[in-house]
Amino acid sequence: MADTAPTARQRSPLTLAADRLAAASRSSGGAVRLAEVPFLAQMNLRLDAKSPAADAVGLALGLQLPLEPGTVVRAGDWAAVWLGPDEWLVVGRPGTQRDLESRIRSAARNEPVSVTDVSAQRTTVLVSGPRARDLLSHGCPLDLHPRAFGPGRSAQTRLARTQVILVARDEPRAGFWVLVRSSFAGYLTDWLLDAAVEYG
Repeated sequence: MADTAPTARQRSPLTLAADRLAAASRSSGGAVRLAEVPFLAQMNLRLDAKSPAADAVGLALGLQLPLEPGTVVRAGDWAAVWLGPDEWLVVGRPGTQRDLESRIRSAARNEPVSVTDVSAQRTTVLVSGPRARDLLSHGCPLDLHPRAFGPGRSAQTRLARTQVILVARDEPRAGFWVLVRSSFAGYLTDWLLDAAVEYG
């Protein structure tokens, strides 16, 4: 019987763009930094926000699921991004998908819950540096001023006509996560690199 176990190394959607992203970061003199953050664990979670399961899942992850629209709660290895009144994207370190799903399902017990691994659906581009907001503002309709979109904020929006989830990270000078569908990642990266030329 033939061996059907996968032997190829996992390859991210932007593997071939890594050198170009690094070069753009260098040529900007630190004004913007661009890099892929590949293979983050991503679980789409749906449940009643007022149910005991929501509290139990929060305890299992060590964070409270955000209830305010457009917010992110981060604790330890996990970040929960608000997507809707009963929907979140839970993001974790690469390779933690099984642990994350197991924690959620165990905590929810018999309560109605939907947990879907969407890790392969998107990749993440990190956009940071002093001019990161300016760069993103070229192609995003949101007001990205820190008063309107400061640390801990998120939005499902468009960037360069591409549907993305934009997250303002809460660590000092940590910049933004741009979560983009894998099939659009190359196009969006080309746009970011083109827009970053202004800072070179």
